Amino acid sequence: MKQITSKKPGKQRKYRLQAPLHRRREMVSSTLSEELKKKYKRRSMSVRKGDKVRVMRGEFRGTQGDVMRVNTKEYKIYVGGITIKKSDGTEIERAIDPSNVMLVDLFLEDKKRREILERKMG
Repeated sequence: MKQITSKKPGKQRKYRLQAPLHRRREMVSSTLSEELKKKYKRRSMSVRKGDKVRVMRGEFRGTQGDVMRVNTKEYKIYVGGITIKKSDGTEIERAIDPSNVMLVDLFLEDKKRREILERKMG
């Protein structure tokens, strides 16, 4: 991933705002659980639909669920079972920042994703 060379917050915000899709995909990543870190010999990985995550920060701390969708435009993920009630009584999904979750179980039905993991292990 291309490193941001500037320390200026404005330039960092501009980089995130103008990032192309393949860079945004890398930025929607989360830390792995201790077992997964030992198994795959890596600290973090991109979050994808179907992964099981545990929320580590915020009002839903400790909640586990599957990732229902990933919004790369806003850098947010949506986890099953995490909803908020609107003032009119309807429930909507709550967007969570991927830095506030930990990957507990990976969705490995995708061949390319398995290859990514095996690359570092082998």
